[in-house]
Amino acid sequence: MVRGVSMAKAIRVVLLCVSVLWVVPKECACTRNYSRDSSSSLPTLSQRPSSVNVGALFTYDSFIGKAAKPAFKAAMDDVNADQTVLKGVKLNIVFQDSNCSGFIGTMGALQLMETKVVAAIGPQSSGIAHMIAYVANELHVPLLSFGATDPTLSSLQYPYFLRTTQNDYFQMHAIADFVSYSGWRQVIAIFVDDECGRNGVSVLGDVLAKKRSRISYKAAITPGADATFIKDLLVSVNLMASRVFVVHVNPDSGLHVFRVAKSLGMMGSGYVWIATDWLPTAMDSMDPVDSNTMDLLQGVVAFRHYTNDSTAKTQFMARWKNLTPNVGFNSYAMYAYDSVWLVARALDVFFRENNKITFSKDPNLHKTNGSTVQLSALSVFNGGEKFMKIILGMNHTGVTGPIQFDSDRNRVNPAYEILNLEGTGPRRVGYWSNHSGLSVVPPEILNSNPPNTSTANQHLYGIIWPGEVTKSPRGWVFPNNGKPLRIGVPNRVSYTDYVSKDKNPPGVRGYCIDVFEAAIELLPYPVPRTYILYGDGKRNPSYDNLVNEVVADNFDVAVGDITIVTNRTRYVDFTQPFIESGLVVVAPVKEAKSSPWSFLKPFTIEMWAVTGAFFLFVGAMVWILEHRFNQEFRGPPRRQLITIFWFSFSTMFFSHRENTVSSLGRLVLIIWLFVVLIINSSYTASLTSILTVRQLTSRIEGIDTLVASNELIGVQDGTFARNYLVNELNIAPSRIKFLKDEEQYLSALQLGPKDGGVAAIVDELPYIEVLLTNSNCKFRTVGQEFTRTGWGFVCNYTLKQLTCLYIIFAVYLQLSDTRILNPILQAFQRDSPLAVDMSTAILQLSEEGELEKIHRKWLNYKHECSMQISNSEDSQLSLKSFWGLFLICGITCFMALTVFFWRVFWQYQRLQPENADEERAGEVSEPSRSGRGLRAPSFKELIKVVDKKEAEIKEMLKQKSNKKLKATESAAGSSHSQRENP
Repeated sequence: MVRGVSMAKAIRVVLLCVSVLWVVPKECACTRNYSRDSSSSLPTLSQRPSSVNVGALFTYDSFIGKAAKPAFKAAMDDVNADQTVLKGVKLNIVFQDSNCSGFIGTMGALQLMETKVVAAIGPQSSGIAHMIAYVANELHVPLLSFGATDPTLSSLQYPYFLRTTQNDYFQMHAIADFVSYSGWRQVIAIFVDDECGRNGVSVLGDVLAKKRSRISYKAAITPGADATFIKDLLVSVNLMASRVFVVHVNPDSGLHVFRVAKSLGMMGSGYVWIATDWLPTAMDSMDPVDSNTMDLLQGVVAFRHYTNDSTAKTQFMARWKNLTPNVGFNSYAMYAYDSVWLVARALDVFFRENNKITFSKDPNLHKTNGSTVQLSALSVFNGGEKFMKIILGMNHTGVTGPIQFDSDRNRVNPAYEILNLEGTGPRRVGYWSNHSGLSVVPPEILNSNPPNTSTANQHLYGIIWPGEVTKSPRGWVFPNNGKPLRIGVPNRVSYTDYVSKDKNPPGVRGYCIDVFEAAIELLPYPVPRTYILYGDGKRNPSYDNLVNEVVADNFDVAVGDITIVTNRTRYVDFTQPFIESGLVVVAPVKEAKSSPWSFLKPFTIEMWAVTGAFFLFVGAMVWILEHRFNQEFRGPPRRQLITIFWFSFSTMFFSHRENTVSSLGRLVLIIWLFVVLIINSSYTASLTSILTVRQLTSRIEGIDTLVASNELIGVQDGTFARNYLVNELNIAPSRIKFLKDEEQYLSALQLGPKDGGVAAIVDELPYIEVLLTNSNCKFRTVGQEFTRTGWGFVCNYTLKQLTCLYIIFAVYLQLSDTRILNPILQAFQRDSPLAVDMSTAILQLSEEGELEKIHRKWLNYKHECSMQISNSEDSQLSLKSFWGLFLICGITCFMALTVFFWRVFWQYQRLQPENADEERAGEVSEPSRSGRGLRAPSFKELIKVVDKKEAEIKEMLKQKSNKKLKATESAAGSSHSQRENP
């Protein structure tokens, strides 16, 4: 069974393997609680033993194994030759062949453990790693894998497992970023059905979902499948719409996929092939690659582990031909080489911390329960936990670059090269790293900058795709399954200009059909289709039922005047708009009667009140400012009061006869006349509009009035309006009356609710436009449009193999009366790559004016009606339109009044007589100290001053000034006489 092992020993190993596999699951469910028996320990070794055993488990006869074995030997020789690392301790690698078998690999791991290894390097297979990781956990021996990339090899489940290569978790992120960068929304995953394949594709699906993409189909290949199986699988996926294939298989058998694809013509133009790191590994191992193999791979994009360019890497590659001239060099050889050095450096630290290599017996392995199986050959590494912590803490540089591990035990700064296989070999078009995403700059340069994975920062060089195409493929085609689209069309009996039955091919006609066909003609590929009428032709079908037929896969598409509402968007997709819609209320209207009080309508009550108050206020201000200067504002109190009122309201017509004299009065009047001019002009314009424009009125003012009443409401048969009124507005179902066609609409509105008709009709705007024009504008919409929706063609979320054409035209989504501006575009992009082409086609129709031409062809109305009646209250001028003018006028009046009263108070102070005591004091004091005291102002005297004319005040001030001057001269003469006659 294993070379060099005797039959007896083989039997013993098998029994040991079975026993361990029996013990391990049992131990998983319980808590480990045992103490190692020191008496059972092996003889204590010196702190620095003469040699240390390290196991190497891998498949010799494989692309990875062929390169790993010489790398292991080279690393062992280099470590033993370097006296600065283990300082005389010889590193011995014990090799074991796993032979691509989980069972043999597990036995090989047990045989390695018998040799008292302190660490095991390998395996290369993720499936085998899952099994022997349990053995490593049980015996506390670190297991370092240089080739197991399965993302589910978790450090929590396997605490003694460590991956020295890159984790496929990051590779799937790189592929997802590349798919998103290229604009593809769906991919088909082709993978080998083992732990590595399944788990890697599962991670890819999760990452793509975050980027609004998905795996449309998972094509699993049985391990070791022959060409016939692969051919059948590729034939089935070739019938699907997606043309983006992600191939995640083994390097030893993966090329068979491309050989079969080449024979099926799937390596030509329009196809996209993305291969994970297995393909560069296979090609590097085959170096030089023969021309036949390169012919298979033209245009393929592959991801390869990126290792920094360094002197150590260059030297190692240069000596590779001397190590093994017949084996190609690949990245796994470098990971194997670095794994040995990682163990050696960690052992050096282990020894320097005064740790010893000792082994002990595990009592759990001796619980045979009467069995004759002997497990004494297996021992637990006592320093395994300490050694594992040292390995995880290592930080040095190897031939693959910096070797350091994060908290999840993954290599830090994972990166991949993106290769384009064309010509005679691979060409590097860029890099990917979790630090910066896609870039043409090497990752080690960008790692020194802050992380930046924004969309604008993603760049790659040009790629030559299969078929020697330089333009990025669309990534999908219409499914090649020979089945035309089954398009459901509502068989309407009313408003047939939108969609209806036709005797001529294709059997349907109308505005919606023409828009649909025009968009189809712009697509760069044929779309086979057949139209199927839905409904009995006697009444409009239920559109909710039509949508349910699409959900049930009875139709692939529904084309017609289908409104987008919340409950429908849960199951189907919608796209670019071709017509707006929304619910409105239509009610009978009558011409408003003329009123003798119409002249009051231009202004609101508040506007009239404030305007009148300001007329009086400004009149009073002008009277105060002019009273002392202007004789026309003086006289008896009755005359002055009449003057105030007359002057106030005469300014409305600019007919005031009183002239303003004072500067302040003129300032206030100028500002007020400007305000009056604006108010008069606005009033005249508004009144003219009210008296000359035909006024229509309705007792139904809008949806609120309709909801509050108890009258019947008419809705179109088959539409969503009934459910909206009942479910959203809580209108009783008994108040809803279904109307079949336009004639019933008009008849019901004319009869009214008292004679068996309806009070109003609630329907969508496009139908109402037709109704109003065909009724010679006898009816009008009242209130505002209370929903914003759109019409669209419908498609199922879950159509098999994308046999559905997502051609839906809508821009607004009704969601609890909330206007949604842009969710529809995101919804269809998530599930339909075809919808992107259709949206482009519809935009092209709009830009070229084709949509307008189709609209005029079908919906050219004979009468243009004003859709909504005018509301006189809405046209009234309110205070908010003029408060700025009133504010300016008020501030001007306040400032003028302040200046006026300050001047009056100043004059009042100057007119006050001097205090007698101060006059006597002034006679005996120095002339320079003459002063006068101010009496407290008297309000009565102040009013007298205000009431006097300005000329009188000036005369009084002049007389007082002369009197004071004479008194001063008399006092001065008397003092001079006394000095001359002492």
